[in-house]
Amino acid sequence: MALDFALDDKGILPDRMIAQLAAGGGILPSVEFQPDQIQPASLDLRLGDIAYRVRASFLPGSSTVARRIDELKLHEFSLTDGAVLETGCVYIVPLLESLALPDDVSAAANPKSSTGRLDVFTRVIADEMRGFDQIEAGYHGPLYAEISPRTFPVLVREGSRLSQIRFRHGHATLDAAALRELHARERLVDSDDADMGEGIAVGVDLSGVLGGGNIVGYRAKRHTGLIDVERRAGYSVLDFWEPMTARPDRSLILDPNEFYILASKEAVQVPPGYAAEMVPFDPLVGEFRVHYAGFFDPGFGYAGAGGTGSRAVLEVRSREVPFILEHGQIVGRLVYEKMLAMPDKLYGQGIGSNYQAQSLKLSKHFKA
Repeated sequence: MALDFALDDKGILPDRMIAQLAAGGGILPSVEFQPDQIQPASLDLRLGDIAYRVRASFLPGSSTVARRIDELKLHEFSLTDGAVLETGCVYIVPLLESLALPDDVSAAANPKSSTGRLDVFTRVIADEMRGFDQIEAGYHGPLYAEISPRTFPVLVREGSRLSQIRFRHGHATLDAAALRELHARERLVDSDDADMGEGIAVGVDLSGVLGGGNIVGYRAKRHTGLIDVERRAGYSVLDFWEPMTARPDRSLILDPNEFYILASKEAVQVPPGYAAEMVPFDPLVGEFRVHYAGFFDPGFGYAGAGGTGSRAVLEVRSREVPFILEHGQIVGRLVYEKMLAMPDKLYGQGIGSNYQAQSLKLSKHFKA
């Protein structure tokens, strides 16, 4: 298939190249794409019509996912008319999209922002792959979503979009020098002394100035009703979330196994021609996990796309022990990559972007 770039070009495929890839047979949807499915630097992936509850999460290794499902499934059920996925269970759902990638194009998947903000743990797996969310160059075969709701039961159906996928040609991550140069031109974060290395350091805001009413974040309630992932602005915040107000010392104690929505201290932006991803700050700091959903499209927070800087919403879960967060404490790094070309549309430009110019914000399912 002919893609519109030179062999020595490196970067993430923009929207029109994703469309080219699909037109050339590199992406094989079993149902025609929806008009807004292709985003500036990614493709939304859709659930198929059947789900399998399995005994445990797995990686296929040298096997196929279908074979492992046969070995581990407890039962299967239809998603055609919708079905509830319960908390604490693991489900595998074949996706409506499969791949026949060229030998020089790889892919990486991530939960969509709304999925992460509901604490729905979602990963993409493929045949004979030894890692989650990573699709090797030249892969030909089906894709599957592993789904495990952690806090809220969710109602999903065939066509629901919980994950997104990016396509890459080569390696185009900006090193520290290139990142500093881009920051000097575009001011990637609203800080004069931004911590830059393998990405821009992002701290947590616990000052109470972002959420209104001195609110610094939200802690998820347990034993709530279910959430229909297709229903926008349909749920009361207080039915599902406990608002947390700022403390005088601007700290927050994370309780073990509780889920929090917080926001970054810095306002960030992703200029046209670049994409970004949130990655853990330091894997040795093992007490908490930040940001399940980490893709930032070109134009996120960008003034030319209606942003003027947007906060990164942080999905935070503590692990075995209580952990104290302090205002400004670094919790992640924003890693930038080049695009192969400028996308036709930027994030926030009439493509159903829910989180442009955001501050502290819950998922689109809750009433403002």
